Amino acid sequence: MLEKKSYPYYLKLSLILLMLTLIGYITYIGQDIIVPLAFSILLAVLLLPLNNYLERIGINKVIAIIISLFLSFIVIGGIVYFLSSQIVKFMNDIPAIKMHLNNHAKTLQIWITQHLNITKIEQSNFIENATGKITNSGTGILGDTFVSITQAIVVLFLIPVYSFLLLYYKGMIRHFLISVFKKEHETKVTEVLNESKTIVNGYMLGLLIEMGIVAAINSLGFIILGIQYAVFLGVFAAILNMIPYIGMLIASIFCMLITLTTSTHISDIIWVAIILTVVQFIDNNIIMPKVVSSKVKINALFSILGVLIGGTLVGVSGMFLSIPTIAILKIIFDRVDTLKPWGHLLGDNITGTKKSIVYLKLERIGHKLLPPSPIKPKPFN
Repeated sequence: MLEKKSYPYYLKLSLILLMLTLIGYITYIGQDIIVPLAFSILLAVLLLPLNNYLERIGINKVIAIIISLFLSFIVIGGIVYFLSSQIVKFMNDIPAIKMHLNNHAKTLQIWITQHLNITKIEQSNFIENATGKITNSGTGILGDTFVSITQAIVVLFLIPVYSFLLLYYKGMIRHFLISVFKKEHETKVTEVLNESKTIVNGYMLGLLIEMGIVAAINSLGFIILGIQYAVFLGVFAAILNMIPYIGMLIASIFCMLITLTTSTHISDIIWVAIILTVVQFIDNNIIMPKVVSSKVKINALFSILGVLIGGTLVGVSGMFLSIPTIAILKIIFDRVDTLKPWGHLLGDNITGTKKSIVYLKLERIGHKLLPPSPIKPKPFN
């Protein structure tokens, strides 16, 4: 029999780091291909139960896929139409917003002059220099914007095409993923595929439900306060909230800035911050654990790291895709013996804490967590 070679730890670590570097580099340079495909996989998994149901009741496979995609685009189109109409309304109010901004700028200018001893002329010169630099780079910004819009259109075209093909060839893809591994690993591979499908489906549905609840609470709070663009800001903040941890921070800053430009009362800005903070607290402690976190068991540390790494490599799309990706990796790690420590590291179970609390509670009511150890009789001397 051939003996198994055991390699030193530093060599294994070097190979792991090399592999991670290659994956990151390939993701970065191939994001135009990988990002649409990743979103298509999420959409296909989300539509899989509906598509399977339509096929079970006797609808043709192709027609069932088309119906599923059509219904999903009605929902997505409704959200896009609502946001677009609100943005158009916002653009029409730009003259009034400029007037409010000028008033706030004058107030700030007076405060700087009084407290920092910087004259208005010096402030104006600084602003003119900054504006000149921005104007000089305007052509580059316009070119980048055109490229970004073109890429967005291409992505919007590719996602339905990819999703259709993934749903159409789902049986073949599943068979390939099972067949590519050895026969003795077939059970584990099947478990990983089934659990990944369940986790991603539950996560995406939970995220949509959470977005709806948060949007309703935000909008209601802003309407009660009489904030302009209340529904738009509430929905926009809920969409950004889909980016874990970082999204609500960006949404809070954006909503406060918009309120600053549309309101003459500083108290409105404070109340907007209070509402978003309260909603974030409710979301983190009630909505998220009940609706989303029950589907994805990832600890906060690696959730934040995943969001930051995804944002660095791919941008905003990477932030959205980070949590489902980590969840699937955790499922794989939990099924492979050599990778189980990594799966445990990604999880949210703190070793020893839950067990000790349960033990203490049971002990207080007279129960025992473990059966008493048998007492061996002492031998006679």
